[in-house]
Amino acid sequence: MPTTTLPSVTLAGAPGKDTEVLVVGLAKTSGTDVLVGVPEDLAAALAKAYGRPLAEVVADLGGSSKNSETVLLPGPGRQRIIVVGLGDIDVTPEQVRRAAGTALRLALGLTGTRLLQVALSLDTIEPQVIKGAVEGALLGSYRYRGATGKPGVGEIQLVSGSHRKPEARHALELGVATATAVCRARTWVNTPANDLYPESFADEIVKLARAARLGVDVWDEKALEKEGFGGLLAVGGGSSRKPRLVKLTYAPRGARFHLALIGKGITFDTGGLNLKPADGMYTMKSDMAGAASVVAAISAIAEAGVKLKVTAYAALAENMPSGTAYRPSDVLTMFGGTTVENGNSDAEGRLVMADALVKASQEAPDLVLDVATQTGACVVALGERVAGLMARDDETADLVLDAAEAAGELFWQLPIPEESRSKLDSKVADLKSTGDRMGGALTAAAFLSEFVPPEVAWAHLDIAGPGYNPHEPYHYSPAGGTGMSVRTLVALAHALAG
Repeated sequence: MPTTTLPSVTLAGAPGKDTEVLVVGLAKTSGTDVLVGVPEDLAAALAKAYGRPLAEVVADLGGSSKNSETVLLPGPGRQRIIVVGLGDIDVTPEQVRRAAGTALRLALGLTGTRLLQVALSLDTIEPQVIKGAVEGALLGSYRYRGATGKPGVGEIQLVSGSHRKPEARHALELGVATATAVCRARTWVNTPANDLYPESFADEIVKLARAARLGVDVWDEKALEKEGFGGLLAVGGGSSRKPRLVKLTYAPRGARFHLALIGKGITFDTGGLNLKPADGMYTMKSDMAGAASVVAAISAIAEAGVKLKVTAYAALAENMPSGTAYRPSDVLTMFGGTTVENGNSDAEGRLVMADALVKASQEAPDLVLDVATQTGACVVALGERVAGLMARDDETADLVLDAAEAAGELFWQLPIPEESRSKLDSKVADLKSTGDRMGGALTAAAFLSEFVPPEVAWAHLDIAGPGYNPHEPYHYSPAGGTGMSVRTLVALAHALAG
């Protein structure tokens, strides 16, 4: 099973002598582009070598303060210099995150026969900006299985005037923990479905839980049948690889709030008997991104020692067509006793999540969040870089949106109109799993809300668009799994803990 290996990150007051790639910034102030983070002695040496100021050379090469624009220059000896646009001089953590990620992706292409040492000198002072720089650099350094065949980046030195301050070191540690969790989720999403299936994914989660000292429980197919998890058993019934439900528990002393996270873990989705077209099936190893996100997030929350009780459920199944597959019009009895008429076997995620939502709600959490690559309808509505957020009330939605903004992830709130629930009326069961084609993302949320008690705060995150990038990399997002929502979940945990 692939593992995630990231560069080490340290704080320093100046670039080290062994720096092979130096990243500096170009920011706009009062309508003028100015260089940021260039050591005075280096600026003087380069001005002498080029016969004119470095800023003029950068401008002639097309350098721009536009966020994430890059220029590559030769430096002293074998050193190379990357000048990256930061945007406005009053930078936000996300501006720096994107700039650092873009620069490190460029540095990956420069690696030779050994690991590179990179210095990131962007004049980062405030803790949140330092954290953004660390996250961007590590996320930009990520590669799945060393796809380019080159060694990559081995060490990142973050140059900061605050390098001796405890709050700067704390920001670095939080950034490393969060980025590591994001990259762990990416690697799981990128792993082929013949390697990552319900049983093997459950085994991976158990290993992580033991390393992170988390409580862990696993329901195999026999336990699922004994306890009546009808959604998981139906969706996983067509595959020779049987379903699993995995629960992780983090319960530190002094925690006063209980957050429950539920992740959709369809390790491969053929659509079942409602078979997907071939082109629509190719990326369906990514349909477990929700489960990957919640598991990775709880590991980062635990590593940071957040004073918050968190339980995370990964609902794992492989949706395959066969003689034992569930059918459209089948009536399923979910965990907890609710009956559901199956409308479409390609709407499987909501069924496995429903089981887990009921199970999680039995512990009376203060807030329940589910994360899923849920609907193509959400991608149509919001595109491939914005995730949908649907919540039972605006207060809960605002909590999540504030966390997403702090984390630098793009979410947009969508409604759950009353008519969405009416589309789920069934003549043969308590409700139907699907409605018509209109507002499919809203109907899915309406279905899921039926499995969380009305008195419990609840939100649904549909990451079908940004959870997997089938195109070229951008900023700190690679091609393939992105780890979308991990940073938001971690930021939310910190906010809830106060």
